[in-house]
Amino acid sequence: MSEADALDIVQFAIWTVLMTSAPAVLIAMLVGVGIALVQALTQIQEITLTFVPKIIAILLTVSVSAPFMGFQVGRLTDVIFSRISTGF
Repeated sequence: MSEADALDIVQFAIWTVLMTSAPAVLIAMLVGVGIALVQALTQIQEITLTFVPKIIAILLTVSVSAPFMGFQVGRLTDVIFSRISTGF
């Protein structure tokens, strides 16, 4: 395996991680901004108010986007196994 092959696999793996985690991270960010806005407007600074809605939103997002995440990880696995079988 050459350096170019290793860098290509690492680049594809990093891209897969970014694409797989993007839905949950974006929803967590949007819910966090919304809750921060509500807290700023109402001046309620309860710590559980920030975590519980985020956890629920992330769980719902992961359950809805699980096929997409599985497809991305499966594609990475197929690429790695095909490179192993062909000898890179």
